[in-house]
Amino acid sequence: MADESELLALLREIRDNQREAIALQREYQAMYQQQLGRIERINDRAEALQGRAGKAVRFILLIAIPLMCLLLVLMLLPYFSRLFA
Repeated sequence: MADESELLALLREIRDNQREAIALQREYQAMYQQQLGRIERINDRAEALQGRAGKAVRFILLIAIPLMCLLLVLMLLPYFSRLFA
């Protein structure tokens, strides 16, 4: 009889430990889902920033650099006109 009661107590303890382990797994799963959502939001923001940076680079390559070259040529034009005059 004592062995049966010890066995039942042991089985109850195992059951309780399993319940605690399952509760911890659910808690960790919830935290994982929160972190995953946060990571996805950060990635979305990074992609948006990269898109804006790409537009800025295109602007610089297509507009700003040619304008700077034109300005440089216009600034040097009087110098070259004196050389060839």
